[in-house]
Amino acid sequence: MRQLSPRIAKLALEDGTVFTGRAFGAPGERFGEVVFNTSMTGYQEVLTDPSYKGQIVTMTYPHIGNYGVTDEDKESRGPQVEGFVIRELAVHPSNFRSQKTLNEYLAEHGIIGLEGIDTRALVRRLRLRGAMTGVLSTEDLDDASLVRKARSAPSIVGRDLVQQVLPTEPFEWHEGFVSPLVAHLAPRPITRHVVALDFGMKWNILRCLVQVGCRVTVLPGNASAEEVLRLDPDGIFLSNGPGDPEPLTYAHETIRRLVGHKPIFGICLGHQLLGLALGAKTFKLKFGHRGANHPVRNEQTRQIEITTQNHGFAIDTDSLPSDLIPTHVNLNDGTLEGMRHRRFPVFSVQYHPEASAGPHDSVYLFEEFRSMLG
Repeated sequence: MRQLSPRIAKLALEDGTVFTGRAFGAPGERFGEVVFNTSMTGYQEVLTDPSYKGQIVTMTYPHIGNYGVTDEDKESRGPQVEGFVIRELAVHPSNFRSQKTLNEYLAEHGIIGLEGIDTRALVRRLRLRGAMTGVLSTEDLDDASLVRKARSAPSIVGRDLVQQVLPTEPFEWHEGFVSPLVAHLAPRPITRHVVALDFGMKWNILRCLVQVGCRVTVLPGNASAEEVLRLDPDGIFLSNGPGDPEPLTYAHETIRRLVGHKPIFGICLGHQLLGLALGAKTFKLKFGHRGANHPVRNEQTRQIEITTQNHGFAIDTDSLPSDLIPTHVNLNDGTLEGMRHRRFPVFSVQYHPEASAGPHDSVYLFEEFRSMLG
């Protein structure tokens, strides 16, 4: 029989809405931008994606924790979210790969969980009013107090969240796909060297680069252009990461100085930073794109790709300088999903072609990057 948590937790939004449910994971109180993800699977990858730093994530799929947690599936050293909101927690996972329950995993890493609320109502409110700042608490259960805290908490706009997820030192990455369950990129001999600027990078990106034949040196995203070029790589990768790309002026300057020297491939935040470095503008989406089912059209082939996405900001297509050509478009709202440079071997996409736990429609982009390296 399912054992329910006796603890109460509350989520308060800045618009005054309060949701009351059962706590799981760790006790405490955290604030963040409240967002939702529409994936049916991949909750561990969501939890450990550094792009979610500063956010309280709600899953729209109602049953979460069904297959437990395994070290093989994490995208960083541990959970990065500020809080996790679900409809119903599975307390008895059923999967031969499971090493611990979701409840145990969040408790171990100090992440607050909330279950038992009407997540459909929460998501509908976020869709209508936009992503909002919220406070998730097991300690303060006074509605009025929590709403005041939500309204006084800092917005995600204008904050440099990358500083919270940067690696402290450069490191080498040599691991490709290790699980026999993953086979969407054939392994190639290691013959090229890529420097990856890490703004909060998912580990599966690194695995994909190794799979296509690249030795990868990872530098913190605040590294200078001189530090990158001193390593004389065959190519440069710009990673995903959290928050607003506009305040990351150090990254804009570095990328601006790297364009034209080496082939460059950017994903998600790396795509936005590339655009800003070359003169484009970004804007905040109403509630963002987060999930594993977003249709994107490749404007060069006219093929439709189902993609994994996680971003709250986008490049304004009308602001693209003449050197940048749109290559991919989101079919839900027409926003820019990819671009390339007219003169240099430089391209980027807003979505996640490394897509763990899937889909894998866009994995060909890693092969395209590898072909640019000679």
